[in-house]
Amino acid sequence: MTHRIVLPRLMETGAGAVQQVPALLQTLGCKKPLLITDPIMVQLGHAARLQDILATANIASDVFADTMAEPTEDSLLPAVEQVKAGDFDALIALGGGSAIDSAKAIAILGKHGGQMADYKVPRIVDDAGLPVIAIPTTAGTGSEATRVTIITDAKTDEKMLCMGLGFMPVAAVIDYELSMTAPARVTADTGIDALTHGIEAYVSQKANPFSDQQALAAIELIAPNLRRVYHNPDDKPAREAMMLGATLAGVAFSNASVALVHGMSRPIGAHFHVPHGLSNAMLLPAITEWSIPAAEARYATCARTMGIATASDSDAAANAQLLVELKALNDELKVPTPAGFGIEESDFFGKLELMAGQALASGSPGNNPRVPTADEIVTLYQTVWNQS
Repeated sequence: MTHRIVLPRLMETGAGAVQQVPALLQTLGCKKPLLITDPIMVQLGHAARLQDILATANIASDVFADTMAEPTEDSLLPAVEQVKAGDFDALIALGGGSAIDSAKAIAILGKHGGQMADYKVPRIVDDAGLPVIAIPTTAGTGSEATRVTIITDAKTDEKMLCMGLGFMPVAAVIDYELSMTAPARVTADTGIDALTHGIEAYVSQKANPFSDQQALAAIELIAPNLRRVYHNPDDKPAREAMMLGATLAGVAFSNASVALVHGMSRPIGAHFHVPHGLSNAMLLPAITEWSIPAAEARYATCARTMGIATASDSDAAANAQLLVELKALNDELKVPTPAGFGIEESDFFGKLELMAGQALASGSPGNNPRVPTADEIVTLYQTVWNQS
């Protein structure tokens, strides 16, 4: 059996890596970039700093700074028009996963036209869009190293999963110093998202020897450092480990897959506007507990890699400790329950069948070691609610 591995063509890593963006553009033969970012990056001065770096290298750039935290197709259309009108030859995505996901979609729509629904799974989009240089400012989604983007259809509240070579950035800039300004809530949510990527990639039915190594390396970096960066945001070694771990986790799941946690998480985010990492965190303990019987050895390896179980522990003992740790992590990082987030019980329960159908349609639950039916997903949503 063979496995096709897909990665960004170029990656710059380390403190100050953002200074290398002009050289990356030159290597790629690009001369007129459009910066895709969000208002927070503008407010923090990161966008202006990047434009200054480009200007020093005599590279003129323009900015689209209106990406949304949970991007919808409508939110992308002004940028698509800006791309077409400005004759840009590259996009630079600066921000969290939402900004990078937005840039990926804009790159395809700006070159090929159509609507995002034209590009969602089960279609695999291998046609190249405009080249994207992805610069993450959070240690979380790994979107800088994935062939995936997720865009919400505001009319149906469906988070459309779009996949293929066309969504892989041509270059990624992994500069942990950009994550130093991330607030505690963002740090926690994106960090748990990255940990979920590592775990799900490792237990996925599509796991392979390459993705296994990336997933375990990611888990080993993230697990001991997530609490550190949450409590001490100025901890540079921990920030560096988290940023690298998030990227490796992105590499892992992009070359394997995510699974049931992500499949169930997307509908919660779409219908109730819960940030993606936070909805993953709400689900992770319960879904892991339900899934363990189908992949006991793999989940136990995750626990040992996290440093919460030893080689001498049985798989059962390691997995028991894994569940204790996931619940403790949510408690310490103040992850709210769905009710604690403000979701109304009647609204949540009224959408269970719809959310279960949308979760299954994404394909991710089919990659889980224990594959659920729609009814089982409904029951799992109920379990997550009742744990509150």
